Amino acid sequence: MKSKPPKHYRRLKKMQPEFIAAWEATSKAVRDKGPLPPKTGHLIQLAAAAAVHSEGAVHSHVRRLLELKAKPAEIRQSIMLTAATIGFPAVMAALSWADDILEAGR
Repeated sequence: MKSKPPKHYRRLKKMQPEFIAAWEATSKAVRDKGPLPPKTGHLIQLAAAAAVHSEGAVHSHVRRLLELKAKPAEIRQSIMLTAATIGFPAVMAALSWADDILEAGR
């Protein structure tokens, strides 16, 4: 089952449909034209979201990864692999954001 985008995203899509359409087309072009499978792409994007301290993006990529049948251990490892680069406190924050979604599904 595909999850519904967050309320803020749906609101912006209603207010600025052209902007969101362009954004979605760009994301689709990058995602669909490269050699990486979608799950790998979202694991990379999850790690990047952790690096920039984006709680919303961590939530979004965890949801998408669960739809792609990623295991919680894969999701957590993707975040933990960033520790040497982004630091332990940032990893702990990102893991807590990932758990917001992972634990909601239990």
